[in-house]
Amino acid sequence: MAFIYDRCASRSYRQLEMRMTGCDGYADRMGWVPAGRWIDLGEDALTAQRPKFGALLEAMQERAAEGEVLCLVHNWGRLSADGPERLAFQTRIVKAGGWSETTFGESDRHGRALLVGRRP
Repeated sequence: MAFIYDRCASRSYRQLEMRMTGCDGYADRMGWVPAGRWIDLGEDALTAQRPKFGALLEAMQERAAEGEVLCLVHNWGRLSADGPERLAFQTRIVKAGGWSETTFGESDRHGRALLVGRRP
């Protein structure tokens, strides 16, 4: 099940809409059922405490007991442009029971144990 996430601090939503279309198409090609979209807007998109991302994690954790769950983003920058901060977001996804993947096929699915400090 794909939990689609993005963030947008801009007042223009054209690029956001294009990214969402890309996520929808990628999920469809992969055969994943979309669980919904969670999008942090404005100032919320720029902080580490993003309300919609937090809600996504809660929903993901609830569904993880039923099967595989993942957070789908257009690219890694949708989590954060800052490398260490992005890894912190990815770690939160893993702790919620899932993994993250981009529409470019980049994934942390097989390295999840490393994100939470365990050895494979």
